[in-house]
Amino acid sequence: MTDRLKDKIALVIGASRGIGKAVAVRFKEEGAKVVIVDFEEEAGRAAAAEIGADFVLADISKMDDAVAAVDFVLARHGRLDAIVQNAGIYPWQLIEDTTPDDWDRVMAINLRGCFNAARAALVPMKKQGSGRILFTSSITGPHVTSPGHGHYAASKAGINGFIRSAALEFSSYGITVNGVEPGNILTEAIQLHRSAAFIENMEVAIPLGRLGSPRDVANAFLFLASDDASYVTGTTIVVDGGQLLPEGADFRLLPP
Repeated sequence: MTDRLKDKIALVIGASRGIGKAVAVRFKEEGAKVVIVDFEEEAGRAAAAEIGADFVLADISKMDDAVAAVDFVLARHGRLDAIVQNAGIYPWQLIEDTTPDDWDRVMAINLRGCFNAARAALVPMKKQGSGRILFTSSITGPHVTSPGHGHYAASKAGINGFIRSAALEFSSYGITVNGVEPGNILTEAIQLHRSAAFIENMEVAIPLGRLGSPRDVANAFLFLASDDASYVTGTTIVVDGGQLLPEGADFRLLPP
């Protein structure tokens, strides 16, 4: 490890498992003091104990909870250097079966959660004159989609628009705003809710021949949170194994 985040204070939201947990682990490995946030208390506390991080029970769709999480960090550490809003849901629903309440729930967590996190973090970061605000977006929405993901795709496309707007507005405060767009990542949720056939079909469609790992995504977040990315703002990093590249299904030089 190289201490790329030595003595930095990081708040990672949606970190009880999957990508968020991998981000928290990676930040801790690189010297950061980490606070994780989740609305699942048992899983969140278990992850925090495993990582050696503090835990805050909060629902990022609620502004008061976002502010309380940031206030906890400030009371504990006196500053906030990086915030990662990773919390998100992706229920599979065709548009014709999606109710307004279904739509609002996805938007509340995935999109409003980003606004809440940014708005809460802005107060101390503006005062400090520095900070990293980071979001988990997706290739789904900004670039591609599939049936059953209308609300999810809309929320992730919205995140990318928000990243650009916030980056522009916060630039004069020394704050950068960026995101990561994962492709198909082999998280616990994918293993639980997707069949082996689905995973195999996705692997065939990915030029690098495998689904990504949560750590692959965490490494991109590490770069954006570090001093190496001090001149990077208003953008996203695609971490998808080349999934967006092919024009069609027959793209391999040496097909199996």
